[in-house]
Amino acid sequence: MLNPEIYDRITPAGAEILRRHAISCSANVREALNLINSLSGESMTLFVIDPYGCLAGTVTDGDIRRALITGAELSDAVESVMHRAYLSLLPGEDCWLTIAECRKRHIALLPVVDKGHITDILDLRTMKTRLPIDAVLMAGGRGERLRPLTLTTPKPLLPVGGKAIIDYNVDELERCGVDRIFVTVNYLAHKIEEHFGKRRGRAEITCIREPKRLGTMGSLAFVEGLECDNVLMMNSDILTTIDFEKLYLQHKKSGADLTMAAVPYTVSVPFAIMKMDGGKVKGLEEKPTYNYFANGGVYLMRRALLDRIVRGEYLDAPDFISALISDGGAVGCYPIEGTWIDIGSPDDYRYANDLMKRKVF
Repeated sequence: MLNPEIYDRITPAGAEILRRHAISCSANVREALNLINSLSGESMTLFVIDPYGCLAGTVTDGDIRRALITGAELSDAVESVMHRAYLSLLPGEDCWLTIAECRKRHIALLPVVDKGHITDILDLRTMKTRLPIDAVLMAGGRGERLRPLTLTTPKPLLPVGGKAIIDYNVDELERCGVDRIFVTVNYLAHKIEEHFGKRRGRAEITCIREPKRLGTMGSLAFVEGLECDNVLMMNSDILTTIDFEKLYLQHKKSGADLTMAAVPYTVSVPFAIMKMDGGKVKGLEEKPTYNYFANGGVYLMRRALLDRIVRGEYLDAPDFISALISDGGAVGCYPIEGTWIDIGSPDDYRYANDLMKRKVF
């Protein structure tokens, strides 16, 4: 019999996994095989729990098969065949190398262990990594250019491919192991709150009501409960295949205070452009093409920067970033590879739905 207290120390998502995969160290090999057999379609790994509620080891069908070949009996204690040198994480540990090793060894479930007790279990079949960041999604806009669609539905909840726009971003953040997601709301706030009140997923999602329209950055002053050193802030109404892990790694490696995701943008002029010196033409450039990086509406910043935001004052991202640069702050650029759509017009909305038919996301 397992001590029920083991579920009190673990995240809800981890507890759900542990209830199916936990076995007492007093159980025998036959009981372990029966439990593994019931996990058809899941990872066939068991977590062996000792009388004190601590993780003693792991057992797979392969461990049992090898033990039986060497003479083990079905009546033997599962403790005698378990794997003691299991891979695990510490709370808050940077985990890329450990996750890479798990994938190399085809390990699907990775426990997070604190003083012997499991505090979480990462399912690497649905999670790509575990980024040590908090996320804030801006969902307070009125979506006026998309009316009448947004008269009764806030833009982040408009369906694209049968799924709300904002849910594509939330799902990807969950796949990256982000545990805390905050959604700032204003226009039709109750509908977004109801949406996330019904949603079930790994991350804890908290809606923050703006007392008034505060701009892209202004609402951040009302977000409480941020714990990580870095915060991802993004517009909730964009569809993008941005790699959040690569964004984070570049941000950390560069030492930037804030890293902006950027969208390559090309302007082709269909005429010859004159090169002028005062009123004189000095030359012609035939149909030139100019390449730029445009703001992609995704920002990763040090949490300490939030102290620069005055509570209750309107503040947009360009003003915030310009002031940071003027004060000597380091601002980096991360080019987005792949798809990026700002759904701001009916044409953008139709294009996004067409992309979903081609299964781009």
